[in-house]
Amino acid sequence: MSGRLPAGAATDAAAVEVPLGPVPAEQVVAGAPRAGFVALDTSDAGELGVWEMTPGAMSDVEADELFVVLSGDATVAFSDPALPAIELRPGAVVRLQAGMRTMWTVRETLRKVYVAS
Repeated sequence: MSGRLPAGAATDAAAVEVPLGPVPAEQVVAGAPRAGFVALDTSDAGELGVWEMTPGAMSDVEADELFVVLSGDATVAFSDPALPAIELRPGAVVRLQAGMRTMWTVRETLRKVYVAS
């Protein structure tokens, strides 16, 4: 599913099929994580979607994003700016700022709903 989620419509984000592919080699820190996303809605305001990553660790440079963890167990550590690491479990709500350098360590497949601009 991608494009526009109609007003008044609902999607079960926990059941959305997310196609997974290997994380680019230059981002892999440990293991052989796979990741993917499905855009549920896109507009001039940004993108709403579901993202998933399997166990392993990867580095990333973030976009402006707000997300809610649906399932899994992980840690996101920040190298720039240097901030305390955050434990990610169901219900965690996190805001990321464009340009943040992070390392995601996933212990149990992580699924989140995100809004990114």
